[in-house]
Amino acid sequence: MLPLPRRCPFTGGEIVVTRIYCPDADTTIEGRFAVEEPPFAHLAPDQLKFVEIFVRNEGKLNRMEEELGLSYPTIRSRLHEIIRALGYEPGREEAAPAVDRKQILDDLDAGRITFEEAMQRLQGDD
Repeated sequence: MLPLPRRCPFTGGEIVVTRIYCPDADTTIEGRFAVEEPPFAHLAPDQLKFVEIFVRNEGKLNRMEEELGLSYPTIRSRLHEIIRALGYEPGREEAAPAVDRKQILDDLDAGRITFEEAMQRLQGDD
């Protein structure tokens, strides 16, 4: 059986499935079913292989160095390429602002904030 094409081979447009058949029940269902592309569908075969190795090594780049025989910077570079291919920008995660613990404790000591406010700020719930 052939895999379902993800794009029209003639125009590159969206594929809409209009008939589904179950041979076990000899049942046909007709309608308009969209074919959703999984996020990894756009990755090249070598990128998918890299992701497989990444998962098998539990994301530990030093273990990947040994397996692939590549340097740490090369592995990070390839990982960043894959992150970009998935539509993200490496290192642009939503990082919480750094908590200045000393300033918070000084403010608490000086009576500028309450204990509850200090705890919230220390926990990042500010």
